[in-house]
Amino acid sequence: MKNFTKVLSLVLVAVMVVAAIASCQPGTPATTTGSDDTTNAVPAEYTGYVSRLVDGKYTPGDDEAIYNGALGDFEALRTAASKETDPNKRFVLYAKAEAALLDSAVMVPTTTQGGAYAITRIAPRTIPYVQWGNDDDRLHGMVVISDSFITPAERNEMLEQWQKAYNGEGTYDPAAYLTSKGHTIQKTYATSFTTAPVTLDWLNTSSQADTELTVNCVEGLVEYDNLGKMQPALATEWSISEDNLKITFKIRQGVAWYTSEGKKYADLTAKDFEAGFQHMLDCQAGLESLVAGVVKGVSEYLKGGKWADVGYKAVDDYTLEVTLCQPTSYFLTMLTYSIFLPMCKSFYESRGGVYGIEEYKAASEDSAKYTYGKVTDIASQVYCGPYYVTKFDEASEIKIAKNPNYYNADKVTLEEIRWVYFDGKNYPQFYADVKSGIYSGVTLSQSTGILDLAKEDGNYEKYAYISDTNSTTYFSGLNLNRGTFALQNGNGASPKTEQEKADTVTALNNKYFRQAVQYAFDQTTWNGVSRGADLANQNLRNMYTSPNFVFIDADVTDADGHTFKVGTTYGDLVQYYLEKINSPIKAQDGINGWYSVENAKAALAKAKEELGDKVHWPIKLDLIYQSSDDNSTAQASAFKKFMEDNLGKENVIINMVGCEERADFYACGYRASNGAAGNFDIFYGSGWGPDYGDPSTYLDTFASLGAGYMTKVIGLF
Repeated sequence: MKNFTKVLSLVLVAVMVVAAIASCQPGTPATTTGSDDTTNAVPAEYTGYVSRLVDGKYTPGDDEAIYNGALGDFEALRTAASKETDPNKRFVLYAKAEAALLDSAVMVPTTTQGGAYAITRIAPRTIPYVQWGNDDDRLHGMVVISDSFITPAERNEMLEQWQKAYNGEGTYDPAAYLTSKGHTIQKTYATSFTTAPVTLDWLNTSSQADTELTVNCVEGLVEYDNLGKMQPALATEWSISEDNLKITFKIRQGVAWYTSEGKKYADLTAKDFEAGFQHMLDCQAGLESLVAGVVKGVSEYLKGGKWADVGYKAVDDYTLEVTLCQPTSYFLTMLTYSIFLPMCKSFYESRGGVYGIEEYKAASEDSAKYTYGKVTDIASQVYCGPYYVTKFDEASEIKIAKNPNYYNADKVTLEEIRWVYFDGKNYPQFYADVKSGIYSGVTLSQSTGILDLAKEDGNYEKYAYISDTNSTTYFSGLNLNRGTFALQNGNGASPKTEQEKADTVTALNNKYFRQAVQYAFDQTTWNGVSRGADLANQNLRNMYTSPNFVFIDADVTDADGHTFKVGTTYGDLVQYYLEKINSPIKAQDGINGWYSVENAKAALAKAKEELGDKVHWPIKLDLIYQSSDDNSTAQASAFKKFMEDNLGKENVIINMVGCEERADFYACGYRASNGAAGNFDIFYGSGWGPDYGDPSTYLDTFASLGAGYMTKVIGLF
């Protein structure tokens, strides 16, 4: 799963960047039990969840009951969609489920990546061009110039060449084009990071902050090229059985694993893929749910079954055989995600690695014996890809160097890639470093002052372009069952009383109150703080799945007899079902599709009628932000103002809870291990990038019983 954090994008990579499968039946809304305390007792006419004080203390409720009350309808629709094998019918069913998710207002999509003014030295479309998986983080084909920024005219000419190549009408060679224009191609690239990777084990993380480093050092079975076409990588060829249940891959021979010093460690074989897949399941980092119900035997293995029954086997040293539970139209698109990457079996075992869920859990807790993939020691991993890690300092710099023994080394354009730590505190200096060529580009943000600096020195006029938007979706989550009100170090502490804590959770479990908050969210104003007024709507997103992510390629008639014509986009399907349930949400990109003060006030009136005297008004909502970051502070201040203005301070008060350190800000939401660890009422610091080419890659992240990775961003599981 590609779990993104919402941070200011500083160094631009000119790319198109681009969950869980589970089955459970929805229950009925329930109230907290287990106490005789009648504070906030539930009246007979109100069936929603009401948080109680137990001995004067706020106590969280039951996750499953709260989930069922808020998302039971969505889960029933999502589960039905997951069982449909026909792609077009499947898209329609998922669209109906997404409409229910949006209408529940437990989250509101905010933005996607891109859509900002930028300047760059990076040629467009020079790395894998795909909407899903990890390939868009693979930088080995990137083309960068050293002498100046690329002009909009040059960029447009290269994009025209790319489009022709995409259409099969020529080739795309940006290096040759830029050289012909007098530019010098450079062999190194530097970008910045604000969140350091926490592991070098690419099979034990769902965080994009981790995988954007490691996927440059390991290769998978297949890889998309810069024209968006799937190409062989470590699998030279593959075949699919007549019943579409078995895929056989032939593994490339002559590939080896190398240490961080560039020394050969072992030959790569199909057994490394099998070992990697089992290790991924054993780690249970959230990735395993992607293949439960897809690859035969995975669901059973996760419940204590035998590895021998899992359909992921090395038949011999260079043959890998994968058996599916049922025909899965999107399976090949899943192969570019990290769950299918190999690991060096012998090296893993030499570092204390073992197999089996319980065995791994016990071994990994012994830090003296289990030393695999530790960021504190770059020698704790070996690599089979275009690069290997040569330096890791989370407070200064991370560096990878070209692997000269990589089988496709002549296609690797960069000799070295560096990630340099930036704490978000000196944007003028960062911009100066961009101009001097230390970094290759930058987003021209208004809130950081970089846009004004670029206008003053002429770079905006000469070089600025609007970056592409993509399929990543950021969103704001509302905490339905808050379990944490301060970090262990005391930072990010809520100012609320116990009664106010209970009142907030009670209100947030009322659908109309959630809708009031989400409809009052003026995304244009909030986004404009960073982007500037002229681009405030450019990257707004109003649905969870990217609206143009997929489309139906045949007419489809739904259960109510409505026929959708061939070519209908997924976004249009969702919009139809939103209108069917009388939702006012407008799903298309680039508009303020949720915002309506009139709708917000109408929903608030219904919420107050339902809640009655079961809460004490105003409801106080803790908004977590990074107080040391100008952009985060400006957006939080804007949020507080329009929310209180639109709903009235007598109804809602936004508590701005600042975290000075970025690590604390992330710990409150993005890095929270589960729903109970979420230290927020409102958090808009997370996002999701799709893992494969099916809407389930988004919607399954909100599956019940902990199967959905993103339910933690609404305080559950």
